[in-house]
Amino acid sequence: MVQRLCILGSTGSIGTSTLDVVALHPDRFEVVALTAHTRVQTLLTQCLRWKPRFAVMTDAAAARALRQAVREAGVRTEVLDGDQALEDMAAHPDVDAVMAAIVGAAGLRPCLAAARAGKKLMLANKEALVVGGALFMEAVRAGGGTLLPIDSEHSAIFQCLPENPATWPQRIERIVLTASGGPFRERDPATLSTVTPQEACAHPNWVMGRKISVDSATMMNKALEVIEARWLFDLPPERIEVLIHPQSIVHSMVVCKDHSVLAQLGTPDMKVPIAYGLAYPERIASGAGLLDLTRTTALSFEAPDPRRFPGLGLAWQALSARHGTTAVLNAANEEAVAAFLDGTIRFDQIHTVNLRTLEAVLPETDVRDCLDALLALDARARHQARGIVTELSA
Repeated sequence: MVQRLCILGSTGSIGTSTLDVVALHPDRFEVVALTAHTRVQTLLTQCLRWKPRFAVMTDAAAARALRQAVREAGVRTEVLDGDQALEDMAAHPDVDAVMAAIVGAAGLRPCLAAARAGKKLMLANKEALVVGGALFMEAVRAGGGTLLPIDSEHSAIFQCLPENPATWPQRIERIVLTASGGPFRERDPATLSTVTPQEACAHPNWVMGRKISVDSATMMNKALEVIEARWLFDLPPERIEVLIHPQSIVHSMVVCKDHSVLAQLGTPDMKVPIAYGLAYPERIASGAGLLDLTRTTALSFEAPDPRRFPGLGLAWQALSARHGTTAVLNAANEEAVAAFLDGTIRFDQIHTVNLRTLEAVLPETDVRDCLDALLALDARARHQARGIVTELSA
């Protein structure tokens, strides 16, 4: 059977890598819908190549430009706009599988729509779980679909586990998320105040977007992944560990009850977990390079330095607090990273914004089952974070 795809965030690094894998298997996949925010030219190029039935741009002006360009090119792609169109595409009856690659909390609603519609949902948007957590997992259960993690670390863990999730709690003692340590793994913490956006985005191993590259440099990406893992694998936070592994060859590990350690290895290329998600439970060619262990240097592991990566510990702090606190952390971090990339605050002040926002914005009620309450909390946290950014930049 041909698998009909909707790619949410098709112009980003995960979206374009997904299309690279799809191109290797034209007999297995049909691209039904592609979505983006404002990258008109990139989405136009994708429409010309893939001729999807639908294209969605959340920005109305960008959608008008794309609509005209598609019409002039003679491509019969229907161009829609707005956030509701994203949700409609994610739940469309002619879509079998959804690649959720929208960065940030903006991806939560369409991810929930896909989950409730029972789609095969390939989750590259960690914020859906960081913000939504219990709400999102309940939507997956109620919809009866399949949830497949695409983050390399969570995909690695998933690949190490048996297919029946009901057996996981009896098998797992803990999981170990590996982290490259980013570009500042050996940098003197006293010099981090002078880091530039260009330096922070220069990841030594992975090719990623600017926001996630900065998160890797602060290790906030790993903090968010700890929160994501808590929900994906239904584990208490104290059974989730993080180790720095500079070579990015071991993508993560599972420590079993008998103390066997299962690991997934491969080249640092997101096309591997993408291909695994697309073909699950089968395996197909990904287009990634083959790992040659005879040419691999020694594999090393070390504990993260809390002076260099103070944000990492916020994951366990937020998970031990009231439900909704992880949404506050995510919102603060998105605002802080945007301010750093704009040159408004220093690199070391990202953690200051996150910590002070967590201290100032406390969930007033249990918001785990209410999307509107979670989004309102997200808005409160963003407002608070922007105020702290303004204060720091004065």
